[in-house]
Amino acid sequence: GNFSADEVIRKRLLIDGDGAGDDRRINLLVKSFIKWCNSGSQEEGYSQYQRMLSTLSQCEFSMGKTLLVYDMNLREMENYEKIYKDIENSIAAAHEKISECKKQILQAKRIRKNRQEYDALAKVIQHHPDRHETLKQLEALGKELQNLSHIKENVEDKLELRRKQFHVLLSTIHELQQTLENDEKLSEAEESQETQMEAEAKQ
Repeated sequence: GNFSADEVIRKRLLIDGDGAGDDRRINLLVKSFIKWCNSGSQEEGYSQYQRMLSTLSQCEFSMGKTLLVYDMNLREMENYEKIYKDIENSIAAAHEKISECKKQILQAKRIRKNRQEYDALAKVIQHHPDRHETLKQLEALGKELQNLSHIKENVEDKLELRRKQFHVLLSTIHELQQTLENDEKLSEAEESQETQMEAEAKQ
C-alpha cells in the first residue's frame, strides 16, 4: 500500500512536469507521514510531525512562487498580445500608406508625362507661329518703319533749318564785326584829329 501511494505521486509528477524540486518534497512528506504513522515513541512522532510541517510550508512557498510566476506570465502574454495587435494595426496602416503613395506616384508620373508632351508641343508651336500672328507682327513692323521714316524726314528738315539759321547767324556776326571795326577806325581818326587841334592851339 505504501509503495503504491508513492508510485501514484511519482506518476502524477511525471505528468505535471518538473515542479522545481516539488516531487522530492512530496516524496519526503509521504515518507515522513508513513514514519509518523509507524512511529513508536511520542518524541519520534513529534519530530516527524515537525518535519512534515516544514515540508508543507516549503511546498506552499514553492506553490505561491509558481502562482506568482504564472500570473506574471499571463500578464506578459496579455501585454505581448496587445503589442502584437498594435504592430498588426501599424503594419495595416503602413500597407494603406504604401498603396496610397503608389497611387500618388502613378498620378505624378502621368502628370509629368502630360507636362513633357505639352512642353514638346509648345516648343513646336513656338517654332511655327500662326499666320494671323505673323501678319499682325508684319503690320506692326510696317507701321514702325513708317514712323521711323517720318521721324527721319522731320530730323532732316530740322537739320536743314538749323543749317540756314546758323548761316544767317554767321553772316550777322561777320557784319557786326565789320561795323565794330569801322567804328573803331572812326574813333581813332577823331582822337588823332582832336590831339592835332590841341597842339596847334597851344602854339
